[in-house]
Amino acid sequence: MKRIIEEVLKAEERVSDIIKQAREKAIEIKHSSEKDNINKLNDAKQQALTIVQTTVVNAKKEAERISEEKLQKAKEEKDILLNEKSAEINNLVDNICEIILATGHERNSK
Repeated sequence: MKRIIEEVLKAEERVSDIIKQAREKAIEIKHSSEKDNINKLNDAKQQALTIVQTTVVNAKKEAERISEEKLQKAKEEKDILLNEKSAEINNLVDNICEIILATGHERNSK
């Protein structure tokens, strides 16, 4: 009987050791899994950051291109307007000069 009890106690001890090893292995697997998840999360964050930075750079380039186009169009429109209205502008300048000269001449006459 004593022998049976000793064998049962030894078996319980072996089972206890196996359970302890299984728990340690489970903790090790859990830590490894958490580490992998952190690494994957960090990689995803880095990829997102790269995408955002690239998008910002592309948006700036596009805004600069559009701005240049608008400035060029405004310059062309200004040049066209000045060319179309140059005769009128010259007439206005001549009229203003005549008025100024006439006013100056009237003052000198008085």
